[in-house]
Amino acid sequence: MIAAVILAVSLAAMLQFFISYCRSLLAASARQPLSAETQDVTGISSRVAARSADFQRVMQLLQLCPERPNDRGGIRAVQLYFRLLNLFRATLGRIIPSSRPWTEMQGAQCAYFAAVALDRRIAFSRDTIAAQINLT
Repeated sequence: MIAAVILAVSLAAMLQFFISYCRSLLAASARQPLSAETQDVTGISSRVAARSADFQRVMQLLQLCPERPNDRGGIRAVQLYFRLLNLFRATLGRIIPSSRPWTEMQGAQCAYFAAVALDRRIAFSRDTIAAQINLT
């Protein structure tokens, strides 16, 4: 019985730290402006213009770009956070209707994070190609 209580408390603490980590990633990306190319591709012109529904589409675009090794962990964490938001919206969102605007805002921040990651990958690809051209 005590082992189950310890496990439950540990999982709750881990979930709390995970949510804090993801929200810090979202806050850091909110300060990053998007380039004109990324705005054209994603249709997201600013943090305010992002919607939760854009997340999956931007993630598909992100998968088309070559990966940056230091982005991988943050992107996976935000994907999991987005799934947790959708689970919360589907289960507790019906019981607590006032939570819907908050989950929509968090989903929009996830979409903006994905757009910023896409912008970084595009810039990384552009720099890599430029470096290869300069070597020849």
